Amino acid sequence: MKLNKKLLATGVLAASLFTGQAWGAVSAEEAAKLGDTLTPMGAEKSGNGGAIPAWTGGLTTPPAGYKGDGIYVNPFPDEQPEFVIDQSNVDQYADKLSPGQVAMIRQYADYKIPVYPTHRTAAYPKEVMDETVENATKVELIQNGNGLGNYESATPFPIPQNGLEAIWNHITRYRGGSVQRNVGQVTPTAGGDYSVVNFQDELTWRTYLSDYQPGEDDNVLFYFKQAITAPARLAGNVLLVHETIDQVKEPRRAWIYNAGQRRVRRAPQVAYDGPGTAADGMRTSDNLDMYNGAPDRYNWELLGKKEMYIPYNSYKLVDRSLSYDEIIKPGHINQDLTRYELHRVWHVRATLKDGERHVYAQRDFYIDEDSWQAAVIDHYDGRGELWRVAEAHGMQFYDQNVPWYAIEVLYDLLSGRYLALGLTNEENQPYTFGVDRQSRDYTPAALRRAGTR
Repeated sequence: MKLNKKLLATGVLAASLFTGQAWGAVSAEEAAKLGDTLTPMGAEKSGNGGAIPAWTGGLTTPPAGYKGDGIYVNPFPDEQPEFVIDQSNVDQYADKLSPGQVAMIRQYADYKIPVYPTHRTAAYPKEVMDETVENATKVELIQNGNGLGNYESATPFPIPQNGLEAIWNHITRYRGGSVQRNVGQVTPTAGGDYSVVNFQDELTWRTYLSDYQPGEDDNVLFYFKQAITAPARLAGNVLLVHETIDQVKEPRRAWIYNAGQRRVRRAPQVAYDGPGTAADGMRTSDNLDMYNGAPDRYNWELLGKKEMYIPYNSYKLVDRSLSYDEIIKPGHINQDLTRYELHRVWHVRATLKDGERHVYAQRDFYIDEDSWQAAVIDHYDGRGELWRVAEAHGMQFYDQNVPWYAIEVLYDLLSGRYLALGLTNEENQPYTFGVDRQSRDYTPAALRRAGTR
């Protein structure tokens, strides 16, 4: 299996490459809990005696009706909400919601949270889980938390000791070795009018390059290419990112090909609170994938675990029978199409460091314990006021053993607008896993080829 070969062949990013404080690895006794009382990824294996069941391996068998074509069908088509949280009862359930979710319910009379039975569907390939177990006793935070020592692949800190380790788990989580997707992004007006920007995204982890060489470019985590395919006025513009592991030692490498100018230029603004691609000011660069990039501008605090209603198993939102008009509504997406479940999440708070700048002074992350994906993030402005609320409507790509997002939404409480990214209902070949990519596909010269109209 290619995955296993790549994991075994990965060159170690040794701590000797870096300087600074190192911490993170747990004892062998602590790590022995993985696969016993904890899942291999570090979640509590047992249920809560109520709505949350025990984890039994996740959803790894495609349901009836799935044709293996990347068009994902709902494995729970007959289930109905057990109850709905809205303005009439939000106070009753507020302890299991984020302040941002509560604010959305109070701001919009038609914003509701339909709560379904909980299914712990998250599963990763065995090789990824095995590597995660090994990481528990060897991977360290170095460079004051801005880099990873002794890291090869998979999840670095299945038993996190602090907020930085938890956020690194989100940043590095497995999303398939090499994947291409065709998705839509919209930024509706407060009245609900929108136009679609279409992207073709490529994400390839360094170890999955067909010409991968251990030790070569070993500070790179993955390569990302994003080409705009529509509308015509933007088509042909391409973004290329080499995502570095230690972005303080070596900042993220980013280039943009501008089709109008027919030239490639470096793009240092593709980081932190630089503007997101074609997002009409509705997201920052580090809002993509809920959160990405260097963690150095924030102090990170691990506030513990809690039970929370989060978007999960959101297969209705990828239903091919739906049009974007049925999903995109004024103020927020059509909540009738959403699905929330009770899950345990890690609560991580990021607070802007003294002397650093970012439009978000504080971010509160709620990270799913089974997948290490951020499910909800509340964003606060410099005055300490709640500003934006991000929700990731997750799903299990059951033929690939990959938990990921159906769509990401970022709501702006002040403007009444929002951004939705990852729409696939009207796209051809939305997801293709296992694409063959070489290092030359992710060079600045490759941008010109990708950007040719």
